[in-house]
Amino acid sequence: MKILVTGATGKLGLKVAASLLESVPASDLAVSVRNPVKAEELRASGVEVRQGDFDRPETLDKAFAGIDRLLIISTDGDNETRIQQHKNAVQAAERAGIGFIAYTSLANATESKNSMAPPHVATEAAIVETGIPYSFLRNNWYLENEIGSIQGAMAGAPWVTSAGEGKVGWALQQDYADAAAEVLVGDGHENTIYELSGPLLTQEELAAAVGNILGKEVPVQQVSDEEYAEVMKGLGLPDYVLPIVVGIQQSIRNGSLEVSNTDFEKVLGRPVTPINEALEQIIKANS
Repeated sequence: MKILVTGATGKLGLKVAASLLESVPASDLAVSVRNPVKAEELRASGVEVRQGDFDRPETLDKAFAGIDRLLIISTDGDNETRIQQHKNAVQAAERAGIGFIAYTSLANATESKNSMAPPHVATEAAIVETGIPYSFLRNNWYLENEIGSIQGAMAGAPWVTSAGEGKVGWALQQDYADAAAEVLVGDGHENTIYELSGPLLTQEELAAAVGNILGKEVPVQQVSDEEYAEVMKGLGLPDYVLPIVVGIQQSIRNGSLEVSNTDFEKVLGRPVTPINEALEQIIKANS
C-alpha cells in the first residue's frame, strides 16, 4: 500500500508524515510538494519525494501515479484560488485511480458561516462526485494559531479579541496530524466525516488557562472588529491580511467553530491532548 501526503513541507504536513512513519515503513510513504528541495529531510528518511503543484495539474498526474491512499491537505490563499487548486487535485486523483482520499476540511463545513468555508464545501462535493471512498477530516482550530496572542501574554500584553463569547474547539496540530495518519492507515474509514474538535472554550477561558501556566493574570480586552483590525495592523500585519483575521474573529463570534463531539477520541483511540498540557508545550517552545 502506497500512501501520499500533499503539502508535506507545511507545518501540518510534516507532522502527518512523521506520525505515519511511526506505523508504516518509509518505502510505503510518498509526499507531493511544490519545491522538492524543501523536502530533503523527508527524502533522507527514505520517503519518496515527488514534485506536485496544485496550480499545474499536469504535475499532479505524475505525483499521484501508483498511489493507493491520498491525503489532500487544504491549501492557503483566497477562496477562489483554493477552490481551483483543490479541484485540480481531486481530478488528478480520479485520473490516477486512487482508491481512498482523506481531506482536511473545516468544522461543520457544509453548514458553516465561516468565511473560509466555501473551498471546503466545494472540495467535499468534488470528492463525493468522483465516487472514490473518502474521509473528511473537519478540523476545528489549531491551538498554534494563537501563538501570537500567547507570546503577547508572555510579554505582559492583554489578550485582544473581538470574538465575544464564541467558543472554539482548539487542539494541537499534532493531534490533528495523528488523526489524519490513523485514517490513512486504519480500517473502516471509508465514506466518513469526522468533526475533529477539542473541548470548547471561550477566549476568556483560553486566556485564563494561559495565565494559569504563566502564573499571572492575562487580562482580556473585548474590542470591536474595527478596533481589532487596528491592533493587528499595529502589530505589523499587512492590510490584505486584516480582513482575514477579522473574519476569523467574526466566525468565532457567530459560533461556526462551536462544534462539540467525541470524533477525535474515536479516531485517535485516546483523548485529545488536555488544553493545559497543550499550552505548556506551546509556551515552552516559544520561551
